[in-house]
Amino acid sequence: MKLTYVFHSCFVIESDDVTFIFDFYKDSANNWLTQHLHDFKGKVYVFASHAHHDHFNKEILGWSSVRNDIQYVFSKDILTEKQCLPSDGFFLDKGDVYQDDRIYVKAYGSTDQGISFYVEAGGKKIFHAGDLNNWHWKEESTPEEISEVETFYQNELSILAGEVPVLDVAMFPLDPRLGADFADGAILFLQQIKTGLLVPMHCQGEHVFINSFGAKVQSYGSRYFSIEKEEDNIEF
Repeated sequence: MKLTYVFHSCFVIESDDVTFIFDFYKDSANNWLTQHLHDFKGKVYVFASHAHHDHFNKEILGWSSVRNDIQYVFSKDILTEKQCLPSDGFFLDKGDVYQDDRIYVKAYGSTDQGISFYVEAGGKKIFHAGDLNNWHWKEESTPEEISEVETFYQNELSILAGEVPVLDVAMFPLDPRLGADFADGAILFLQQIKTGLLVPMHCQGEHVFINSFGAKVQSYGSRYFSIEKEEDNIEF
């Protein structure tokens, strides 16, 4: 399978049988995704982990006019916030499952709004974290607040790791706004889930800074996708 970085937390994963599009916010500068939408092979699945503007864009609902084989799989908060209609797709809460003859999807938790996605297809195990992360700002938070956030994250991670101990690829937030602690959530993730390829997302465009984590990833037996620019891709 080939994974292509589009922008922020949006990635396209392509195979001969299916194509996945996760958390479209806006296209690359060259409009790579929208220009190639009609070319993607197999059935197209469009995922949105929650209603935040940097993870969901109503523009994606218009893609069904470009091709008629799109299946939308959204977090249920997108529906409850009236960002779309019940007829627009399939909606998941934490613990819910979507399955058809090509893919299996289970919704796991988030430490912010919405859900995270675990997807099985073509013998691969794929995870998109949405906003699941150890979101803390040690310079601005009290020890009690930090402990509460870390416990929340660890509880959600434990549920995932208990059911999905191995992944082929994980798209996970590495947000430079967290400062020196930007990789804390990813480290805990790699310690508990054997991950073939870690893909950084939610990076605010600061890929040079974030890619410093790449060497550390190898110590957990994982590969790291060192993104330099939009439309970079990697095979897994």
